[in-house]
Amino acid sequence: MRAAVTAAAANIWTLPSSPRSHDAPMLENPPKIRKWLAAMGYEERLQLCTDNLVQTQVLFGEEVIILKEEGEWAFVAVPGQPSKKDARGYPGWMKKSQLSASGFQTSTPAVWITKPTAFLYHTNGEPDLEVSFLTRLPASGREKGFFRVMTPLGERLINEADADVFRHTEGRAADVIETAMMFLGLPYLWGGLSGFGFDCSGLMYSVFKANGYTLPRDARDQAKAGRGAEVNDIRPADLLFFAYEEGKGAIHHVGLALGDGRMLHSPKTGKAIEVLRLKATVYEKELYTVRRCISEKGNEYDGISAP
Repeated sequence: MRAAVTAAAANIWTLPSSPRSHDAPMLENPPKIRKWLAAMGYEERLQLCTDNLVQTQVLFGEEVIILKEEGEWAFVAVPGQPSKKDARGYPGWMKKSQLSASGFQTSTPAVWITKPTAFLYHTNGEPDLEVSFLTRLPASGREKGFFRVMTPLGERLINEADADVFRHTEGRAADVIETAMMFLGLPYLWGGLSGFGFDCSGLMYSVFKANGYTLPRDARDQAKAGRGAEVNDIRPADLLFFAYEEGKGAIHHVGLALGDGRMLHSPKTGKAIEVLRLKATVYEKELYTVRRCISEKGNEYDGISAP
C-alpha cells in the first residue's frame, strides 16, 4: 500500500524502539523539528549515529510504500531514495500518524522548494507548515506572487520567491555547486535529508536531485554511481569518497569537489557544512575514489569558480 508523508521531514527510524524520550517532538504530527534540533546537545546528536537510531528522512508529500504495520508504526520503503538495502527503496520505520491513508499524487506540473526551508500558507494567508528544500508539490496556478499547490493536507500557497517549477533537465557542474553552497553553515545531522540538517551523503543526494540527477541515498552506494575519474583529474562537481585505513578500508564520507583542491561537505556531528582545502588534512590521506556523476553535457564547464 502506498501513502504520502504529512510531516515536513519525518525521521525513518531503525526500529520502533529507536526513539529516545527527547525524540518525542519528532513523533508528533506534525513533528516539531526545530524544537527537537534545539533540545539536542552534542551527545544526543552523536547518539543518532553511534547507536544507529535513524536511517534517513522523508519529505512532505513524498510517497512511501507501507510493507507492514505494528501498532502505531509502519515499516516502509522510500522509492525516491535508491538503496542496496531494498530494491523498492530505502527501508525503515516511521509513525503511521505522519502518513496520509489516502495517498497523494505528485503529478506534473509541479513546483519544488528552492530555499533551505519555506512556509506553506493557508489560502487565507495564514502561515501553516515550514517545509524543506526539495519538497515537491503539484501546482494548479499562480495568485498574487504565490504558487497555488495541492498537498496531503489540502490546498496551500507557496511564495514564488521560495519555489520554482520542478526541474526535469540535467544541470551543469556550476549549478550543482551553486545549490550546495546555499547550505554553508548548516549543522550536520546524522540521517538528515532536509534543509533542517544533512549528513554527508544526504547533502550530495539532495543537491544532485535538485539538478536532475538521481543518486543512491548512502555514500557507499553513491561511490558506484556515475563514472570513475582519476585523482589527478578532479573536476568541479565530482564526488570525492573517503575511506578508513588511509583510503584502503570502508567508505565513510563523501564531499563535493569545487576545484583548486577544495571540497564542500557536511563533516560530522558538532560541525557544520563547510568548504576546505584537502591538502594536509586527514581527507587527503583517506581519498578512496572519485566519481563523475554530471552528464557529459553538464561537464562542459568553462572556468568554474566557487567562492
